Amino acid sequence: MELRIFTEPQQGATYDDLLAVALCAEQQHFAAFFRSDHYLKMGAVSGLPGPTDAWITLAGLARDTSTIRLGTLVSSATFRLPGPLAIAVAQVDQMSGGRVELGLGAGWFGAEHEAYGIPFPELGERFDRLEEQLAIVTGLWAAPADAPFSYPGTHYQVVDSPALPKPVQRPGPPIIIGGGGPTRTPRLAARYASEFNIPFQDLAFVEKQYGRVRMACEAIDRDPASLTWSAALIVCCGANESEISRRAASIGREVEELRKNGLCGTPAEIIDTLGTWAAAGVQRAYLQVMDLADLDHIRLIGTEVLPHV
Repeated sequence: MELRIFTEPQQGATYDDLLAVALCAEQQHFAAFFRSDHYLKMGAVSGLPGPTDAWITLAGLARDTSTIRLGTLVSSATFRLPGPLAIAVAQVDQMSGGRVELGLGAGWFGAEHEAYGIPFPELGERFDRLEEQLAIVTGLWAAPADAPFSYPGTHYQVVDSPALPKPVQRPGPPIIIGGGGPTRTPRLAARYASEFNIPFQDLAFVEKQYGRVRMACEAIDRDPASLTWSAALIVCCGANESEISRRAASIGREVEELRKNGLCGTPAEIIDTLGTWAAAGVQRAYLQVMDLADLDHIRLIGTEVLPHV
């Protein structure tokens, strides 16, 4: 199973904090460093010093790292227009030498839209906009360099775009789609995604949703094996019970709850749990690291877990 590090910097992080985590993950040979795309903290944390913009952060990391892949889990279609988003991601892909991936979703956190003046339409319209954005972003990247690209959408109309710049990865960076919606999410994943992700759900739900996506793939004659199947799980690893308890307390969680709902325990316990998820078809795991100052946590997982999964 491939392991990736996943961060939530809206809870309070500077660029330097994120760079330190990304460099540590790279040094430990994790496959990727990902971040959420949010503008407002969640829960009781202070959120200081405030949020960072996902794609500005990834542009910096594209130049400050060398080998690790970079991406969002996931960017919200409500945050950006599809044309400028395609340009930004293509540019960061160039800056990284082809190491970028784009997770894109409909958006769900209404409070952050209110806090920063971002329109937040009803769910149906958000999915309509997401579908058009996926068509436009992938269309702009894939269009021949000598042919204009147009798209007559309901919410977005593109007319004779030069469809530039082009990303390094062709026809474009991998697209990640995820979530638990029973109908539209599987259909969009089957049509546009390189990877399908389920965040923070139990294994039974993951297997059920994977089945829906497989059916959606088969409905359009796509081989489900052409998708990468992934999940995101909070991680709390310690060399012993004392260290596990200390790390759980540092993020305001209970050990038993984390053992039930995430990856929690000694390296041996986490290896066993990941083995169960791998047997259910999960090929890639995003390990949600909440205490960004605890680089020893990443080093422990990199040394004692990563080589064994």
